[in-house]
Amino acid sequence: MSQADQIRSGQGFIAALDQSGGSTPKALRLYGVEEDAYGSEAEMFDLIHGMRARIVAAPAFTGEKVIGAILFEMTMDREFGGKPAPSFLWEDKGVVPFLKIDKGLEAEANGVQLMKPMPGLDDLLARAAKKGIFGTKERSVISAANAEGIKAIVAQQFEIGAQVLSHGLIPILEPEVTITIADKAEAEDMLLAEITAHLDNVPEGQQIMLKLSLPTKANQYASLVAHPKVMKVVALSGGYSREEANGLLSQNAGVIASFSRALTEGLSAQQSDEDFNATIAETIDGIYSASIAG
Repeated sequence: MSQADQIRSGQGFIAALDQSGGSTPKALRLYGVEEDAYGSEAEMFDLIHGMRARIVAAPAFTGEKVIGAILFEMTMDREFGGKPAPSFLWEDKGVVPFLKIDKGLEAEANGVQLMKPMPGLDDLLARAAKKGIFGTKERSVISAANAEGIKAIVAQQFEIGAQVLSHGLIPILEPEVTITIADKAEAEDMLLAEITAHLDNVPEGQQIMLKLSLPTKANQYASLVAHPKVMKVVALSGGYSREEANGLLSQNAGVIASFSRALTEGLSAQQSDEDFNATIAETIDGIYSASIAG
């Protein structure tokens, strides 16, 4: 099966293993590693790589239920199981490798946070393609139903997406809607309209992917799931607990999970391999079931 077939028709979800410098201390703390356990950024990244390596090595972490995984740039350049990480994921596990490419967020304006500039993006994309990366992911954030802001955020997402497509990679566009805002449903209506308008400009025969917050209205994004220029719609957990996220996800037919924190919930550096593998297997089963529901 090709990587595109695995994403289009594989049953399962995409694991987000792309915690960056800013979110790593929190991810490690939840994993039972306090900040006094490392004295430098390099040590911190070694520890988080250890956590990721342990997750992907787990017997349950295979393409049967985990169809893809999003990597941090530094992870792409490291190894899992003695092989370059992207090769290990696809060749040994049947899991399609993606790369997080954004460099973080600008300050909020018009109720949104655009992505910071990405100098050297073409070089990074060329390098990723050489390493066997299938696609990319880029995140920006919507915190209000502000038409001008949402227009800007979707335009930027599609602009970077076009650059990614030009390297033969599949972009996952991620305009996240903050789950706690009062006008979330309204923001999601605006977002749907903007994305739909921009899909017309995606060249014939090419496809993008979308990573969206779990919507207030079930099946809000059904038209995107069915759109010929959309390979897959995936959902982020966005701060919901895994149980809440799975419950909401199962109400959205054709949308699959791409969870980060909800995937690592309950894992600990102190667990024996047996306990760790049992916990991750149970987690994978739960997220998988929610992803294929509906």
